[in-house]
Amino acid sequence: MAALRKVVEISIEEVDVAKLRSIARSRTEPAGRVERARILLGYREDPSHYAVGRAVGVTHQTVQRCLARAARFGVMAALNDSPRPGREPEITVEARAWLVSLACQKPKDVGHPHELWTTRLLARHAREHGPAAGHACLMRIAQGTVCKILADQEVKPHKVRYYLERRDPEFEAKMAEVLCVYQEVAILRAAEADATKACSAEPEPEAADKIEPNVAFVSYDEKPGIQAISNTAPDLPSVAGDVHRARP
Repeated sequence: MAALRKVVEISIEEVDVAKLRSIARSRTEPAGRVERARILLGYREDPSHYAVGRAVGVTHQTVQRCLARAARFGVMAALNDSPRPGREPEITVEARAWLVSLACQKPKDVGHPHELWTTRLLARHAREHGPAAGHACLMRIAQGTVCKILADQEVKPHKVRYYLERRDPEFEAKMAEVLCVYQEVAILRAAEADATKACSAEPEPEAADKIEPNVAFVSYDEKPGIQAISNTAPDLPSVAGDVHRARP
């Protein structure tokens, strides 16, 4: 008489099913997570260790271990690898938190003439200032280790999502001053237009002298997202009597 098939009872919520299907179809997830997601989905449809193993391409023992982890730790936790035995990590949790907190600051706030962090600069700063902050384990930290620590926390200090930022505490006052200038220009232009209409109705030929503007407006634009390294074309030489050829 054949032995009865042992069925492991695993409850998978619909939300977890959607996540497992997404991971099982993923081309970027680690192979181990994709394999375990396919095992759990296959066992949900057909609770057989051998059938699932044949469908996924693993042994039935692998299926059993995955199901045991899911029953013990949960469905989504079963996708991750178990912690490997070995020595304790040299870099403490406190030191990692200090490094991540440092990466969230501006380099110029800690004495560097840089706008953005690089992993090389972070590693050098951690080696120089980490022991003084109470983290002697950072004395010999390498750039690759810094990359791993930041990747675990999904911190990318070398990337800026928004480059427009109000850093000037007097921004509101300066903005109001610029807007007042714009309003003044609009008022003067309207007054000049009214004066032109009035002079056009006067018969005196000297009335044209009354509309000569006595205010000059100079407008220029600064583009903070563009760095002017060099000119795209050589400067044009000045020509007597031609003010349009000269470039500033």
